[in-house]
Amino acid sequence: MANIQQVAKQAGVSVATVSRVLNGQNSVSVKTKLKVEEAIRQLNYEPSMLGRNLRNSESRIILILIPSISNPFYLEIIKGIENIAISHNYNILLCETDSDPKKEDIYFDLVRKKMADGIISMDPAVNVDTLKELAKKYAIIQCSEYGGGIGIPYVTIDNEEASYRAVKHLLQIGHTKIALMNTDEKFLYARERKMGYQRALQDHGISVKNEYVFYTQDLGFENGQQAMRKILAIDDRPTAVFAVSDLLAIGALKEINAAGLNVPGDMAVIGFDKIDFSNMTNPTLTTVAQPMYKMGTAAAKMLIEKIKGGNVDSVILDFELVIRESTAG
Repeated sequence: MANIQQVAKQAGVSVATVSRVLNGQNSVSVKTKLKVEEAIRQLNYEPSMLGRNLRNSESRIILILIPSISNPFYLEIIKGIENIAISHNYNILLCETDSDPKKEDIYFDLVRKKMADGIISMDPAVNVDTLKELAKKYAIIQCSEYGGGIGIPYVTIDNEEASYRAVKHLLQIGHTKIALMNTDEKFLYARERKMGYQRALQDHGISVKNEYVFYTQDLGFENGQQAMRKILAIDDRPTAVFAVSDLLAIGALKEINAAGLNVPGDMAVIGFDKIDFSNMTNPTLTTVAQPMYKMGTAAAKMLIEKIKGGNVDSVILDFELVIRESTAG
């Protein structure tokens, strides 16, 4: 493999001149630039991107922080981020945090040590104080889950309004006893989606019953099954369930079917996210569709602009209530 010294000799210029051409500097004449480019083609020279990035104090790497790789919700967002990143000559590094502050700090150090140029955080349990401090010096964007009022731009939807619409749909088709399957309220999205649930009931003159609100430790399929068992055991059993994620809702569907009950005849179910699996259930799942791919592309564009030193504003994207068989009359 040819090196930069051989290119310089072939073109009859100095190594410094070749370097200036490779870095796109305008201090080289057109004639000299053409000679260098011809020498590069003849020798099939490939410059070291690592060396070039180190000289420019950049890594061309973007970190994506997610709590769990196994959650399908993140897949389309990651695709959106990756496509924009590649189109701008960046690579992505997927970082599974397990919502563990020690693991998070390892990834944060990659930015501090200039081994990555910026972070897109999708971890709802991220240490907000650390993230806020880091954002004073480095490019950071929050995606999906965010900490409001901390000065870090974010991409999200209106979670409260989305939940309101979902529960309103259940009310409009005749349900008045509606359970909420939620996760830990230390997460902002859990608090916002509960607020939408409560507002929809109150707007229709229905009191919120604490015994109809169930919390899960995680967003897994099995967590939805466990919560559904508790719901089915209530004496004054609800006739509908709104789950704050599709994975919980799909677990609920499984448990309802196992109990010999019919969906939606005995129990209507609505999920949240519109993951691919939500159209493969029996019956198919009514759900709130988040524009995951668009969220990813928006977050990546915002981060790249931040890396360049630009200012960006937070973005709230539209959502859609996708009505399917699990709430069909």
